[in-house]
Amino acid sequence: MPHSLSSVAAGALSALICLATCAAEPGGQPAQPDVGNFVRALWLIQSFGTLEAASPSHDERTKAVLAKAIGKDGVLSLPGVKEIMDPKTFAHLAGGDSRLDAMDVRRALAGCTVPSRGRLLPGVVAHVQALTTTFDRIDAQHLAIGEQLADWVVDHYDAGRPLDVVFVCTGNSRRSVLASTMGNVAAAYYGLTEIRCHSGGTAPTAVNQRTVATLRAIGLEIEATGAEAPPGPAGDANPVYLLRWGHPGDTHEPPMETTEFSKRYDDESNPRAGFAALMVCGGADAACPLVKGAALRISMPYLDPKVYDDGEFEAAKYAERRDDLGRLMLAVMSQVRRRLDGGKNHGHD
Repeated sequence: MPHSLSSVAAGALSALICLATCAAEPGGQPAQPDVGNFVRALWLIQSFGTLEAASPSHDERTKAVLAKAIGKDGVLSLPGVKEIMDPKTFAHLAGGDSRLDAMDVRRALAGCTVPSRGRLLPGVVAHVQALTTTFDRIDAQHLAIGEQLADWVVDHYDAGRPLDVVFVCTGNSRRSVLASTMGNVAAAYYGLTEIRCHSGGTAPTAVNQRTVATLRAIGLEIEATGAEAPPGPAGDANPVYLLRWGHPGDTHEPPMETTEFSKRYDDESNPRAGFAALMVCGGADAACPLVKGAALRISMPYLDPKVYDDGEFEAAKYAERRDDLGRLMLAVMSQVRRRLDGGKNHGHD
């Protein structure tokens, strides 16, 4: 049921924001507008609160507690947040007094920097930060799916070794591409660059231009390489794109880019064994009851935005699906990060 605090999330989502602890973007660009005390306090709880309070399934309750506890000047007291933060953690962050003021919150967030997050393109990180304030919009079915995926990732994660997730839909033109891209962004945001997301289909066609447009709208750099992949059954052109969501790191870090084109889920460019397969449409789910090589197969259906093509709401509905998939993958990676750290913080730098 929608909560009155959903207006907070809606307001955050409508603005392209950057963490207030960042002085400037790479290359000397000015910092983005201040996100405000409530958003920083929410990020504080996601980073330092109890595991229950930081869980996406408790996001609405956590926001309600936080909205009641936070003062106009951004000050938090232990009595106000004792439901969502351990007293010892509060005392450590408060630095000896009985209050967490706005500067304490900024300092705590700045002190737990995730290096890969700093490499994300400015528009991408801004949009993702807004999505982290909207976990209460994830429905119960997809929350349960996200928990199942998080369990598998935690059980199979080995720092420094790739761990693959493949998103499968019928045409590999819309949902699977959106899901894999937002999954890669979410992994980078939480410093889990070993997790690599891929896409595939059961009857590939071509990456839809509306998919490309909605990803470009949040700051991804997408270029046609000039290469062509084999055409689908209809014989349409199947161009190969380069998708980039972040700046290059050093030679030991995986690049924040991938080539994308429509292909079968078992294409040689995709992992062949030991991956998690997420079936993001009912058609692919029914057509592919067994995904060869998958260590985990999960049905994760979403409505195809294709049904809105050529109508007034087309762009909005593609953005809606992008963000549905984005917030779920952020919720998954957030929980993976906390659990891998043994419940310790993962910050918003």
